[in-house]
Order: sequence, then structure tokens, then C-alpha cells
Amino acid sequence: MPHARSGRSHLPARRAPGGGGVVSRTPTPASVLGALAAALGDRVRRDEPLGPRTTYRVGGTAALWVEARDEADLDALHVALAGVGHPVPVLVVGKGSNLLVADAGFPGLALALGGEFEEVDVTAPLVRAGAAAGLPVVARRSAAAGLRGMEWAVGVPGSVGGALRMNAGGHGADTASVLRRYGLFDLATGRSAEHGAEEFLPGYRRSSLAATDVALWAEFALVAGDAAEARDLIADIVRWRRQNQPGGSNAGSVFTNPPDVSAGQLVEQCGLKGRRLGSAQVSPKHANFIQADAGGSADDVRRLVDLVGETVARHCGVHLVPELHMVGFADTPLPMVDARRPQPSPSTSSKGRA
Repeated sequence: MPHARSGRSHLPARRAPGGGGVVSRTPTPASVLGALAAALGDRVRRDEPLGPRTTYRVGGTAALWVEARDEADLDALHVALAGVGHPVPVLVVGKGSNLLVADAGFPGLALALGGEFEEVDVTAPLVRAGAAAGLPVVARRSAAAGLRGMEWAVGVPGSVGGALRMNAGGHGADTASVLRRYGLFDLATGRSAEHGAEEFLPGYRRSSLAATDVALWAEFALVAGDAAEARDLIADIVRWRRQNQPGGSNAGSVFTNPPDVSAGQLVEQCGLKGRRLGSAQVSPKHANFIQADAGGSADDVRRLVDLVGETVARHCGVHLVPELHMVGFADTPLPMVDARRPQPSPSTSSKGRA
């Protein structure tokens, strides 16, 4: 395969913020690429642009890019990871709607789901969607079938897997409110399992999914209703978002809302609405959005995120927590998968194919 090389793949070292010392980058062994190439062919690529696959449209490359189209592909990925001999940075990429990739890139393996993971099946009152299915698609398919409860998802430009990861929501509802069961694949153990909603343990923009879990699918329990009313509500949500939220290259809300106040209000109170730093700007339309210029820098976006957080803490005494997932920066931990760890015996495992 043209992209395969011997030895190890290194991304350049990156300077720490403020001109500090060099921050070492974790190399990704080329042996991972070789093992995966045999099983997945041209779905494995080296130095694949990752930033342009996010809604920010800025940022660097992934050392390796893998597309999995079914669970057998995930099995092959686990086997390859287990054979490496040490932990490997792995990032699961959905629609890229809540992701900021550093200009230096991601020094590991970026995993995207496609194929059967994009399927949506409506069997009233249940809707089963693969982890790669877009939330707006699921919302519209549900509404067309006269099922209510998923309309909120039309305004979330993410995937079903991303919704499970962070308990995505909006307009008074969230993933947990309609979730019935879901399937996960553990990249560290190579095991898949089905889980009930009671295991989801949701919080505000978080869930119980482990770092090594890859969402496979989710089943939502909806309520039979009038399809026309569902479509009208979807139209209202889309209209509201267009009127109140900016377009362009952004990742939606940058910070989670603290109790009893919106993050956007705090940012605006600090006089930061419209503030620009290099190629990044706090949106003049909504202060909890940070936009990137076309051809801009992910590092500028990160610097502005930090500036906003520090300013709000100093002037308002509130610590804003980023909702935005940032990877590849000197101070952001790499999401590691160690497939070498001991696996549970078959008698005690909860393996079940989704």
C-alpha cells in the first residue's frame, strides 16, 4: 500500500504556550498501519487532514486515519492495537461538530465510522440508529414516521455516537430522555456489549461511556403522534437556531452553562462579545460561540477560548468549563487505548454482539 512505511511515524514537536520548552509528541508505530492495511485496505491512510473534517474547518492532520464500516473492522482494529506492544492514542471522530484539532495535528489514530453504522431503522415506536448516523437525519426520519420526542436533535449537527458520548441535547430535552438501549465496543478488550438506559448514568453533557468505548448504535423509545406537528416543531427549531446562532465555522457552544446563568451572558458581561484574536472571534451574534476564519488557525481558536475563560474567572468569579473537545495541544491529554491489558475470562464477561 503506498502509504505504508517502515519505522515509526513522528509528528514535529510543538512549543508550549507562551514560548516554553518543547513538548514531546507520542509517536504512532507504523506497525499499526501495516496490520490494519491488510484487513481494511484503502480505508487506512497516513497523515490524513483532520481539521477540515470538523465544523471549525481548521487544524492539522491525524497520523493515521481509519474508517470502520462494521463491527468486524473494529475487531481488526483491536487486534492491530493489541499487537503494537504499548498504548496508542486513538480518537473517535463523528461529525466533528464539537472538536478542535491543534494545528500540530493529532499524533495518533483517528477512527471514523461509516457503512452499516450510518443506518437508521424506524419500527414504531422505536428508532434504532447506527453511531455514525447524523442526529438531524434521525430527527427528520422519526418525525416523518409520526414519532415524537426526537425533534430537538434536528438542531444538533453531531452523530448518534457523539450524542451518547456527551448526552447531547437542546430545547429542553437530551439523549437520555429518549434512550432505551445502546451498544458499545471496547477497543481495549475487543468485546462488544448491549446496555440498557439505566446504565447510561447521564449528566449535563456527559455520560458513563469509558474512554476506550466506541458507540455502535442506539435505540430510542419515542411516542406516537402527529407527523405534521412534529415537522412543524422541527421547522421552528431550525428557524430559531438560524435567528439566534451564528453560521460560519464554529462548533456550537464553547462552554457549558454554569448553574442559574448562561455562559454567553457571562462572556458578554465581560465585554468580550465580538472580541478577535488572530483568525478567531467571539461571535457578535452569540457570545458562547467562537468562530474561525476560513484558512485560519486552530491555535488562535484555542488561545481565544483560554482568554475568555480567564477573563470570566477574573471578573465574574466563575470557572467556565469547555464543552468543546480539544486534541493535539500541548496541555490536552491524549486519549490512549491500551489493548494489552488482561481480558476478563469468558465466564465473567458480558459479551454480546450488537
